[in-house]
Amino acid sequence: MEITTIAIALVGLVIGFIIAKVLEKGKASKTVASAKKEASSILKTANIEGENIKKDKIFQAKEKFLELKAEHEKVIINKEKKIAESEKRTRDKESQISGELAKNKKLNEQFEVKLKDLTHKSELYDKKHSELEKLHKSQVQQLEVISGLSAEDAKEQLLESLKETAKTDAMAYLQSTIEDAKLTAQQEARKIVINTIQRIGTEEAVENCVSVFNLESDDVKGRIIGREGRNIRALEAATGVEIIVDDTPEAIILSCFDSVRREVARLSLHKLVTDGRIHPARIEEVVQKTEKQIEQEIVEVGKRTVIDLGVHGLHPELIKAVGRMKYRSSYGQNLLQHSREVAKLCGVMAAELGLNPKLAKRAGLLHDIGKVPNTEAEIETPHAILGMQWAEKYGEKPDVCNAIGAHHDEIEMKTLISPIVQVCDAISGARPGARRQVLDSYIQRLKDLEDIAFAFGGVQKAYAIQAGRELRVIVESEKVSDEKAAQLSFEISQKIQTDMTYPGQVKVTVIRETRSVNVAK
Repeated sequence: MEITTIAIALVGLVIGFIIAKVLEKGKASKTVASAKKEASSILKTANIEGENIKKDKIFQAKEKFLELKAEHEKVIINKEKKIAESEKRTRDKESQISGELAKNKKLNEQFEVKLKDLTHKSELYDKKHSELEKLHKSQVQQLEVISGLSAEDAKEQLLESLKETAKTDAMAYLQSTIEDAKLTAQQEARKIVINTIQRIGTEEAVENCVSVFNLESDDVKGRIIGREGRNIRALEAATGVEIIVDDTPEAIILSCFDSVRREVARLSLHKLVTDGRIHPARIEEVVQKTEKQIEQEIVEVGKRTVIDLGVHGLHPELIKAVGRMKYRSSYGQNLLQHSREVAKLCGVMAAELGLNPKLAKRAGLLHDIGKVPNTEAEIETPHAILGMQWAEKYGEKPDVCNAIGAHHDEIEMKTLISPIVQVCDAISGARPGARRQVLDSYIQRLKDLEDIAFAFGGVQKAYAIQAGRELRVIVESEKVSDEKAAQLSFEISQKIQTDMTYPGQVKVTVIRETRSVNVAK
């Protein structure tokens, strides 16, 4: 319709244009007639085209309507299909629920039947139980009448009898077990200790508080002393060592409790004498260089020691402490040699016992590092506790720290490595010849041992033998019996352990002798 209207409008425009042209040009009516004819022809053609277009549009509208209708029908069919499936599932669930309800109803019926049966059986059990109790009471009363004892008295007698029997059996079993354990333990301990000692061989270094510096001639002594003694005073002030120049030919004596200082003084003297220039300024310079050299040597000694023993991952400060042990001694025994020996003993003994030999060797090497303190405050701390504190500070394992702190029983032993370190320390330091003591203190210790024995009643004689490692006590047989002799031996050992300080152990032997003498005439 819109196209038809447009076409008519176009025709009108054309007609107007034609008429205008005709009027403008003043053409004749013929031209007007032909124009009308042409306009009617165009109008007719436009009408025909408009009708065709109208038919096409109507046809297209019908096709679109049919397509939409078909799609709508498909949607409706899908929805109906889904509704049907949902209804089917609902019916299936309803049938399933109905079946389960029927099954549960059947189970409930069975449960009720069983419950009734159990209730009946429970009533029968209660009835029989009451009858049995009555029968038991009557039998107990009959037994009490027959035996003349009540049930409680009979129970107590039976328990006492069982206790005595069990106690006797237990004591016999305990005694046999202890005897077997002692025999086995002693044999195994002897085997382990002997094997450990036989497999370790070390040198024993015995040191004291003086060193001898040999000279090529006595003329050097005057140069060492210097004018008015200024050289020797400068040397003593720089090193902290007392230098004794006496009539000993071609030798001077260096005296100091600190072996590191003595070594510094000895090396410094050697350099000064070799160089020939001996004066206070030169002495201070040489002593400073020598001290640095000794510090480097301490570190090198520590490194070589830990490498030789296979101890890895040690803190540098602990390595330095190990190196300083070379210049320390304990009862005349070189501390580094002692620690190396203890480390090897610990490694062997731990391997024999199935423990970690590397950890035991580490604890044995570090057990005496507390004997080389750095400050005056640390000197007052017991060396075992100080060594444990150092080990904890520098990241050692708890087993190693406990072994260091407990090897003189100053703290509680918490690991199996701790008694191994203690035993190996005693093996290395307490055996005869390993250490040297001052004669006066040695004699005093022997006297103290004998005095402790004489303090007990019935003691006739007492002898300290084997360098104070055994005490033999002879008692009067009339005053001391065999049982009291054993008790006396124990009491004397406890008194020694409480009142005295000594390396290793002291064996106490009490001898009771009975003599019968007759004379044949």
